[in-house]
Amino acid sequence: MKISIINGSPKPGKSTTELMIEYLIPFISDNRVSVYHINRTNWDKIQFAEIGSCDVLIFAFPLYVDSIPAHMLSFLIELEKQKHLFRKKMIYCIINNGFYEGQQNHIALDQMKNWCSAMGLTWGQGIGIGAGEMLPFCKDIPLGHGPNKNIGRAFKELAYNINALDGGKDLFISPNWSRFLWKLQASFSFFYPQAKRNGLKKKDLFKQIHDEYF
Repeated sequence: MKISIINGSPKPGKSTTELMIEYLIPFISDNRVSVYHINRTNWDKIQFAEIGSCDVLIFAFPLYVDSIPAHMLSFLIELEKQKHLFRKKMIYCIINNGFYEGQQNHIALDQMKNWCSAMGLTWGQGIGIGAGEMLPFCKDIPLGHGPNKNIGRAFKELAYNINALDGGKDLFISPNWSRFLWKLQASFSFFYPQAKRNGLKKKDLFKQIHDEYF
């Protein structure tokens, strides 16, 4: 079976989305698996024909404003122009977000289902993963253990359905880690350093936008 995975991360380097793909591949390695990065692939008729010849198409991307990222949406529109190449495909999806709750991804998953319906494709299953910025810090912890316990179970179920060309209920996963500790870790390991790199102070993150700005 031929499987194409679309990495929809806008980041040029390592990303949480890429980590999710690395987690999945060992579970489906008995198949012919190819990974394409939207921003690193020179898309032309040959590339579209390649992913169009697959049996399974897996989309993996981060959540942006509770929705599909703009560059990912543009790519989906391009796929619609090549609709004749994408028939009888099973579609699966992995979405990660920076919120603690994986449920935050449900709108984007519904959008992907609507796209599948418009393309005449078959929806297989989707996974919404929370606390995305925490996951790279846990990459050395085996799936199915510690804070990666829920993610491991979800990926095993997803992989089982992919290998069987079957469908399943969408899964929404939060880490096996207290929300309080996650908030502390995310703040001091990611959000505060990220703000500093962008010329902001800690207090700037807590400013509120007032009505007079609208």
